[in-house]
Amino acid sequence: MNTLGINAAFHDSSAVLVQDGHVVAASEEERFTRIKHAKRPVPFSAWELPFHAIDDCLRQGGIELSDIDHVAYSFDPRRFMGPRAAGETITLPLEPSARPADGWESVWDPLFASYIINAPRQLASGAPHHLRQRFRNVRPDGPYRFHFIDHHLCHQASAFLASPFAQCAVMTLDGRGEDASTTYGVYYEGQYEALGDVRVPHSLGLLYEQVTQYLGFLHSSDEYKVMALAALGNPARYHGVLSQSICVHEAGRYEIAPLDLAECFGPARQRGEPLEQRHFDLTAALQTVLEETVLEIAAWLRSASGQPLLAMAGGVALNCVMNARLRDRGIFDQVWVQPAAGDSGTALGAALWVDSRMRRSTASESPVVASTEETVYFDGGPMSLGERRWTMSHAYLGPQYSDDEIEQQLRWSKLDYVRLSDVAATTARLLAAGKVIGWFQGRMEFGPRALGARSILASPLEASMQARINELKDREDFRPVAPAVQQEQLAQWFRPATANNGQAPFMLFVYDVEETQARRIPAACHEDLTARVQTVSAETNPLFHAVLEQFGQMTGVPVLINTSFNVRGEPIVCSPKDALNAFWSTPLDALVIGSFLLEKPVRPGMQESA
Repeated sequence: MNTLGINAAFHDSSAVLVQDGHVVAASEEERFTRIKHAKRPVPFSAWELPFHAIDDCLRQGGIELSDIDHVAYSFDPRRFMGPRAAGETITLPLEPSARPADGWESVWDPLFASYIINAPRQLASGAPHHLRQRFRNVRPDGPYRFHFIDHHLCHQASAFLASPFAQCAVMTLDGRGEDASTTYGVYYEGQYEALGDVRVPHSLGLLYEQVTQYLGFLHSSDEYKVMALAALGNPARYHGVLSQSICVHEAGRYEIAPLDLAECFGPARQRGEPLEQRHFDLTAALQTVLEETVLEIAAWLRSASGQPLLAMAGGVALNCVMNARLRDRGIFDQVWVQPAAGDSGTALGAALWVDSRMRRSTASESPVVASTEETVYFDGGPMSLGERRWTMSHAYLGPQYSDDEIEQQLRWSKLDYVRLSDVAATTARLLAAGKVIGWFQGRMEFGPRALGARSILASPLEASMQARINELKDREDFRPVAPAVQQEQLAQWFRPATANNGQAPFMLFVYDVEETQARRIPAACHEDLTARVQTVSAETNPLFHAVLEQFGQMTGVPVLINTSFNVRGEPIVCSPKDALNAFWSTPLDALVIGSFLLEKPVRPGMQESA
């Protein structure tokens, strides 16, 4: 059975292919179109489907769209419309933005809902001309069955159906779905049961977005910059104002009062203006209040679910500082975060949910209150699911390119290169010599983190390397860079080393740097001597693990800086052509791409890297 998951309603458009319970491929549209996040989360872009990502998943699966049995779309337009869906028509003024919403949250909502309802027709006939080969012989009504699945249910499923846990509590936090911003559930004995939710406009994700925009950054995109800034501020200055705006109730519910940021904290910062101490203090207070709120609702969930393990997803779950605070509080014995926790991961959840439901051993449970060709409604459960056959032990689920394909691109580009007999040893020697390297190997990562497949690698030994990396990537000076370490070496460098079974493969938790080791890796430490760590396993990424091992033998430090292979405003490189474009347009010293090495010559008047 082939199940295709699609995320397209808001942003981070993506596709996932599941075959008989196993995830075969997961790809993000931005990697192919080279448009960051694929599109902005605006109502009049909801018609855009991730055709390139779908095409890649079909290619990796060796099938065409007509071979798909089920298509799972991670948004339910009927739930979004609610009682407004009574008729078969919508009304949209000629100038919507000049009119009031008239019963909708946004005047554009009818168009947004219409675009999503028409997704089956768009999928059947809207593929770009150059991709149509894999989209032949389908109609709006099939041959597959099309399912609209609740957005937050998809977030939940992407967590508990991918986690290493046989049973667990589930918490998802993001900006919004159809009507929810936060959801709770429990997965046990092969069943899933919803335990409650928080409805918009009350949303921790939207509050974080509001502050992001107030600080002159791009909302639904730059929230990680706000998290990084928080280490530079004093939370006490504005903590009272922000904490008073959030009221946590019983059963995990919370309310957020409307907040006029300009009135409370002064004029909004415009993009490019200097950052002031009040901005740092605001981000610190925001981060602290977020953590305090999540700890409080997590404590309720631990009691309500009765489960000692927690699986998380949703865009807010990409906040690695918050994740670490939750991990260290000990409310749950282990905390696992799905690496594509943002909206791209809802394609994964949609596909896994529908696949699991279609494979379930019995159809006798009662919570399905209505089932049509296009929508399956879920009233909270408990609902029985099929046997799990897959665990997300790594995120290397995207496209890959063979050495033959890479060499063909190198020859076509008329570039000088050498084929390496020992990729790991050569790379380690270059890194030990202070070179900054573009690293392009194997299948691409699914999710926002570069995890050693499409990375920029550098030595952490000199403090100046952080500024050098930020300059190379055209990033803000305050941005930290993250360390990768061999999983078995974690305890020697970072703490708490035993948390979550000593694993952090997805770079989603911060750690304290061991005081005796911090001076040895100054470029990998944030201002507060923490680091967003990735543990690298020889089982899931043997080549990257070997580079770390070789570098450790040469320098005594089995730690490398690992940041995404891109520059500001662009997605992570996907193809060999993308990698070459990024290599030649930045001050990278070398590119290790497959089995090949490219180095830039040192010109007269230039200095070798330190």
